Amino acid sequence: MISSSELREKYLQFFKEKGHAVIPSASIIPENDPTVLFTPAGMHPLVPYLLGEPHPEGARLCDVQKCIRTIDIDEVGDTSHCTFFEMLGNWSLGDYFKEESIKWSYEFLTSDKWLNLDVTKIAISVFEGDDDAPRDEVSAGVWQECGIPKERIFYLPKKNNWWIAGDAGPCGPDTEIFIITDKEPCSPECSPACDCGRYLEIWNNVFMEYNKKPDGTYEPLKKKNVDTGMGLDRTIAVLQGVSSVYETDLFAPIIKKIEDLSGVNYGKDPETTEAMRIMADHIRTATFMIGDEKGITPSNVDQGYVLRRLIRRVVRHGAKLSWENGNAWKIASVVIDIYKDVYPELVENKSRIHDELNKEEARFAKTLQRGLREFEKVASEMAEGDTIDGQTAFHLYDTYGFPIEITVEMAEEKGLKVDTNGFDEAFREHQEKSSAGAEQKFKGGLADSTEATSHLHTATHLLHAALRNMFGDTVEQKGSNITAERMRFDFSFERKIEPDELKELEDWVNRAIEAKIPVIMEELPVDKAKAQGAIGLFSSKYGNTVKVYTIEGYSKEICGGPHASNTADLGRFEIQKEQSSSAGVRRIKAVLIKD
Repeated sequence: MISSSELREKYLQFFKEKGHAVIPSASIIPENDPTVLFTPAGMHPLVPYLLGEPHPEGARLCDVQKCIRTIDIDEVGDTSHCTFFEMLGNWSLGDYFKEESIKWSYEFLTSDKWLNLDVTKIAISVFEGDDDAPRDEVSAGVWQECGIPKERIFYLPKKNNWWIAGDAGPCGPDTEIFIITDKEPCSPECSPACDCGRYLEIWNNVFMEYNKKPDGTYEPLKKKNVDTGMGLDRTIAVLQGVSSVYETDLFAPIIKKIEDLSGVNYGKDPETTEAMRIMADHIRTATFMIGDEKGITPSNVDQGYVLRRLIRRVVRHGAKLSWENGNAWKIASVVIDIYKDVYPELVENKSRIHDELNKEEARFAKTLQRGLREFEKVASEMAEGDTIDGQTAFHLYDTYGFPIEITVEMAEEKGLKVDTNGFDEAFREHQEKSSAGAEQKFKGGLADSTEATSHLHTATHLLHAALRNMFGDTVEQKGSNITAERMRFDFSFERKIEPDELKELEDWVNRAIEAKIPVIMEELPVDKAKAQGAIGLFSSKYGNTVKVYTIEGYSKEICGGPHASNTADLGRFEIQKEQSSSAGVRRIKAVLIKD
């Protein structure tokens, strides 16, 4: 039986033999992208290169990327959805296109040397065509050449088989690869577009061959790219012949630890199974969030809020299994052991993971007590037979972490009812708002290389240099977030920066701007870049060749760009706010003012 480690190795080796450079996984915390909280797909860190910027490692790339998606968080606990996952990806930046991409995917999946999957269990979807672009007969034809019969090739519309980065820009049809499961078709028309479970998507090949213009029309691209993504968890579940991702070698040890600590057997009943799956998924995700190179901590905003929510969901579901405080860390230690050889940063940050999980569990124990008091307050103002409205029930869930089942149970003990339909409606509204935000993931962000964002990107380098000049080399970048209007820069520092110090930082940056210094980009081997004194955000995660941007006398930094060509282009740098971001991390918000 193939292991998850072997699948990673085989994938990278296969594409290496096809002339691809193996690049390292980027952080799960996106850099310079205000549109997403986490890296949601393997292609996300590569958006600038998919949009035309040359990559230092060449036109053929492959990797295993750490990803987090929270849009499907309420689906976690079924057979295939995870919050954290690894995406195996390969890319062509203006090199090969549909034929090679499809034939290589087929070879990797079915060849005896590689995965040796049963060809009769593979189904395909391709773009059905519309007024904007023709039916993708090319992809369908290549699949038929490979041996996939027509009856297992499905033509689906844009919502199923089309990819675009935002509202406009490079886009194109995709072809998706599915495994046909043992579930019976839901109807004679059952297809990969169904959610019935008959078809399990494992790989998606996107062919970016069009440019969508702001007026909604499409034109062919001069440079065509391929962007693919294969979910490691789902694929290894198929290869290991198990019914869900939670029975694979990536999850089985985690589930076993939960069983040992709770004394309850996985699979005892549907409720227990779902609770253990959610706990296993969320602790794995929390471990990667805290243990990432840009490791985050629980808070009430941004990534920290998501992390807090995950840990508290673990505690809530653990309550069904007589969970005790301090157990989350014991599960996380198993996660670290599973991934230590692939992601050594988890081992390096082991103590931080331990501390943050324990602290958050203790905090939530206090929150639960406040929630109980809040419930008692609500109940005391009601008479027997009254109904707790849906908004109040949702407030107990969202603010204090009370599952609706607990609220109903406590209400029944006092002779009260709960408007569960009203709760469901409030919950749906909350999901819609969350999803609306999540769906903006590629609007702007890394796909935005306007002059304004390029200039602000250069300003972050100068601010970073100013901070290190004033406070020493212990100051390290912890993240940045750039829109066309402003920059936000997070860095390691233990105290508030005083107003006179902020003024000094401003003046330092503005002196560099006034000096009218060219911004020089060089492509260098990473070791040579470091030897020349270039600093880089977690430079051990860069590839063999990197881009180094130099502002002579001020800054030399490894970065993917884009940047201004001269500091004189930036305008006047002005700090608007300095505040705490999380424990040991400060945040500066600043703008560039053009005269």
